[in-house]
Amino acid sequence: MEMDFHVHLEEGPYTVKWLERTAKTLSSFGAPPDLEKGSKEFMVWQTKQLQKRVDHGCFSSFWLDLYLEKAKQLGLKKVGIVDHLYRFKETRSYFEKNMILDHMHPIGRAQSDWLNHVMTENMADFVEAIEKEKEKWQLQGIELKLGIEADYFEGSETELTDLLGEHAWDFVIGSVHFVDGWGFDNPQTADTFLKFDLKDLYNRFYTIVEGAIRSELFDFVAHLDNLKVFNYQVQDPTFNQTWHEKIANALVETNTATEVNAGLYYRYPVKEMCPGPSFLTTLVERGVEFTLSSDSHYPDDLGNYTADNKEMLKKLGVKSLVSFDQRAKESHPI
Repeated sequence: MEMDFHVHLEEGPYTVKWLERTAKTLSSFGAPPDLEKGSKEFMVWQTKQLQKRVDHGCFSSFWLDLYLEKAKQLGLKKVGIVDHLYRFKETRSYFEKNMILDHMHPIGRAQSDWLNHVMTENMADFVEAIEKEKEKWQLQGIELKLGIEADYFEGSETELTDLLGEHAWDFVIGSVHFVDGWGFDNPQTADTFLKFDLKDLYNRFYTIVEGAIRSELFDFVAHLDNLKVFNYQVQDPTFNQTWHEKIANALVETNTATEVNAGLYYRYPVKEMCPGPSFLTTLVERGVEFTLSSDSHYPDDLGNYTADNKEMLKKLGVKSLVSFDQRAKESHPI
């Protein structure tokens, strides 16, 4: 079963870099063959495509059809599209309570600006868009599933439960992108790593990850070691193995799956899959269940490395992968 169960449609901030990346995507899906790249005519065509993309938005059939085209090219049979919880205006209170946003704090202004620039959508619009597309995808032989990626914060489980309860998801991904209010994967705040003893920081991070798993709010927990995003890693095998085993045990004991996530490999400085090799080996040995994830944010990245990671899991002895439908787990032989 070929699948990609962690796919995003868009994310700000809306900078020139965003425009360039979107233009690259649009060009990769069928620029007219008679237009030479770099020509004025090509630029006019590209500008019109970009304007259409901006006008129609990321929840439009215009944009989603590119994901469908890519999925067909790759032979995918199941695709799970999600959006980050912090993209939705309804969740502002949840993030304001749990993020450092004080402009007097060294990272507060950057995070406040970031939140304002990415929190642009309404959850109901996203849900409606994906549900509307399901039948079209099914006719093309692909099951499209509706998901949400929800940031976990200690002590906010009740509020998160209420937010998630507003809609009927096929699956809910739990993730940790914040340590005590600091969004550690934001390049604007990456120098904050230098202020920590790495063992202390990883202890705190993995404690939060374990809490997310044991909350039992999630169908799978994403990118278990993404704190390594900028390649700040603890070089102590005993320390790492202790936490790898604790996380593996929590996943097994709560019947929670995880993923092999390629996002850090092709989009971030660490250039490594999540989880890393030794962590993955421990998870497999403990019998943790897996799905596959490109963590794509653009349609041309859909399916990135999912086939490679499937083969890697197979070589490690994994016999099946999991997918989800209406919060029910389904198993598929590799």
